[in-house]
Amino acid sequence: MKITFMGAGSSVFAKNVLGDVLLTPALREDLEIALYDIDSVRLEESYMMIEALNKKYNGGNAKIGKYLGVPKRRDALRGARFVINAIQVGLYDPCTIIDFEVPKKYGLRQTIGDTLGIGGIMRGLRTIHVMKGFAKDMEEVCPNAWFLNYTNPMAILTGYMLRYTKIKTIGLCHSVQVCTSSLFEGLGIDHGMIGSERIAGINHMGWLLDVRDKDGNDLYPMIREMAKAKNAGEKHSNMVRFDYIEKFGYYCTESSEHNAEYNPFYIKSKYPELIDRFNIPLDEYPRRCRVQIERWAKQRDEIMADGNIEHERSKEYASRIMEAIVTDTPYKIGGNVLNNGLITNLPSDACVEVPCLVDGDGIHPTYIGRLPVQCAAMNMTNINPQLLTIEAAVTGKREHVYHAAMLDPHTAAELSIDDIIAMCDELIESHEKAGYPIF
Repeated sequence: MKITFMGAGSSVFAKNVLGDVLLTPALREDLEIALYDIDSVRLEESYMMIEALNKKYNGGNAKIGKYLGVPKRRDALRGARFVINAIQVGLYDPCTIIDFEVPKKYGLRQTIGDTLGIGGIMRGLRTIHVMKGFAKDMEEVCPNAWFLNYTNPMAILTGYMLRYTKIKTIGLCHSVQVCTSSLFEGLGIDHGMIGSERIAGINHMGWLLDVRDKDGNDLYPMIREMAKAKNAGEKHSNMVRFDYIEKFGYYCTESSEHNAEYNPFYIKSKYPELIDRFNIPLDEYPRRCRVQIERWAKQRDEIMADGNIEHERSKEYASRIMEAIVTDTPYKIGGNVLNNGLITNLPSDACVEVPCLVDGDGIHPTYIGRLPVQCAAMNMTNINPQLLTIEAAVTGKREHVYHAAMLDPHTAAELSIDDIIAMCDELIESHEKAGYPIF
């Protein structure tokens, strides 16, 4: 069985996902791993790391190959049964810097900028520009492969693949499996109380619709009371999501620093005190990028010094999806799929995040029905720019980039239409000059 990892220079994530594979007996037999990247240094580093894992946990029995650059892309993909996508087009430098610094000139501040907002829109466009080539190659050299997408913006990229290519695609994010546990940890509630949970919505704004203890008792009344009290009593890192519980009635999947910029409520130049009140870390993603770059250099040096590497199977879904398909053993995930009536008060062509059953026949999404109206309405404010970003990528029309930005809730709350258009033009031109066109 061949597994291809696109964006293998994402070394720590490659270690997590491929390390999980190498720890799964059902996946190790006749295993071939193809590592693909356009950065020769990072590709070599990841190759050495995966080889070390292969030797330690699989006796060196897997065949590990490395494939550098677009001319080798088809060879990397040829015959793959599973393709893992973890690319970051444009990296921190130059594209993340562009995504943050250009909007600042117009008075628009962001926290993460990889999923929604003007940063998410630009990242989506330049990434689809590359993924069109992935899909074309896959349709020719591995047409039956499953494409496991981990790259953000999740709903934009997964929605594009599902609507405009023939590739079997599922979008994966770890925020679903840690949603309830993060809530309980933040409130000091024993995780052992969790009996059942139900989560559905869109990526990074999936709603914890129901959570019960092992006796079937609804835990939300207690949760709502405790979350409101904690927000009133102390500053902490999850204040936006706890405010969601009070204002919208439900907790959502992704972190507060992400959700602070998915709406018009918290980052407002007219009310700068909100930044402090809700403990919002502006420019958080660039800071994380710098920290991760420094941290990886240290980890790389340690691994290369003695070859010692450890791994425990992570919470990532990828290896469990592969195992369920290969062994026909059912496994439940939270996956990003095309809606097609799964959530009845969201558009059919939206990419939604719902429970899915995985088995030997593939991945089967679950029908949800209607979300609470206020939750669906919040999702729609995010779906609108997602659909328009896909429309811009498919048609090549710059006006749809403008439309996506105009309908982004945070951008529209801060800027005039004229400034939005001028900012989009400058961002498009800056990306083109940096060598990362969006069309």
